[in-house]
Amino acid sequence: MYDQPTFFEREAAQPLAARLRPRTLAEFVGQKHLLGEGKILRRLIEEDKIGSMIFWGPPGVGKTTLARIIANCTKSAFIDFSAVTSGIKEIKQVMEQAEKNRRFGERTILFVDEIHRFNKAQQDAFLPFVEKGSIVLIGATTENPSFEVNGALLSRCKVFVLQALGTEELVSLLKRAVEDERGFGNMRVKIADELLAQIAEFANGDARSALSTLEMAVLNGEADGQGRVTVTQETVEQCTQKKSLLYDKTGEEHYNLISALHKSMRNSDPDAAVYWLARMLEAGEDPLYIARRVTRFASEDVGLADPRALEIAVAAYQACHFIGMPECSVHLTEAVTYLSLAPKSNALYLAYESAKRDALTMLAEPVPLIIRNAPTKLMKELEYGKGYKYAHSEKDKLTSMQCLPDSLAGREYYRPTEEGLEAKYKARLEEIKRWKKEHEE
Repeated sequence: MYDQPTFFEREAAQPLAARLRPRTLAEFVGQKHLLGEGKILRRLIEEDKIGSMIFWGPPGVGKTTLARIIANCTKSAFIDFSAVTSGIKEIKQVMEQAEKNRRFGERTILFVDEIHRFNKAQQDAFLPFVEKGSIVLIGATTENPSFEVNGALLSRCKVFVLQALGTEELVSLLKRAVEDERGFGNMRVKIADELLAQIAEFANGDARSALSTLEMAVLNGEADGQGRVTVTQETVEQCTQKKSLLYDKTGEEHYNLISALHKSMRNSDPDAAVYWLARMLEAGEDPLYIARRVTRFASEDVGLADPRALEIAVAAYQACHFIGMPECSVHLTEAVTYLSLAPKSNALYLAYESAKRDALTMLAEPVPLIIRNAPTKLMKELEYGKGYKYAHSEKDKLTSMQCLPDSLAGREYYRPTEEGLEAKYKARLEEIKRWKKEHEE
């Protein structure tokens, strides 16, 4: 089951990222929070005490590389498994081999790349073997394992979060690529540090992207006929032209632009909102990220002033999920324009924030007995639910029951505005409060 290249594959030219893949922890770049001296993952690898784990992080940060380093360090049998090309049949075959290894006292480490691509049944097939100790499972995923990995399997794995590489880390990696014989060390490449930094920033924390861009720039560099290759500013600009609008998705400009979109919609300025939307999409921002922020805006800044705002925002998110870029740009434009023109109310946001403050400072307030369930005889004897009034049985579909704790009785959190449809809900709320005051016991 080892993924060993043939003689001819080894001789064939491999991409720079593959040639330069780190073989030891000393060569590995990034993830110092996990692999720095004395850090937990480094100790587990060096002491060969690997347990089942999941590497979660964006593309190009070293998930597969770490698994291969573990393969080189461990005394266990190591199996490289792909979730893309394998099914239940292949899983069972591998598990049978792992079980045989266990009987002979040998541990098996199974690396599953893109584990989020496995469905529930496929993931369940691993579970009994992980429980028995037949295998140590190492999964790699770009998706949140809380949503993509079965709870039973996830509970038996330690999740390590890998982070996008910083610009300085990528620059050091690119310098190594230029100097190392596995990279361009035999080509006498001349490239300025500022150009390496430009490539690193362009890569957005993705080592694979950085190395691929460098490779393209070197292969298109200016050769002088004496074995030297010079990479110029013009060459780098051409190689990074496609994503020239990209910005650091975890940095300041990222937050500046989403803030500009949010505040333009809040200020009822559809032209500005659509412009900032285009800036982000054309810079390569994930449309689903924008759709999530737009959905938040629909309740935070419009709310019940126009309840359809949330429906349209969610529909835009689903459309983005279904068809992706560039087609989904028009769906986001529709949502952003609608929300810009919608009446504005932040009453729901303020209601929750006010309630949250009380919830955090008054954590021990008991639920009033009258609105507690009483499924057991003891609870009934303790007067759980005693005096409860079922609103549907009342003439006006209202009761005067107190539902807040005594210490918060009379507290108001939701204070509707006069904007849009919220004026209608405000009138209804005032009517309810009048009725309850008149019928207080």
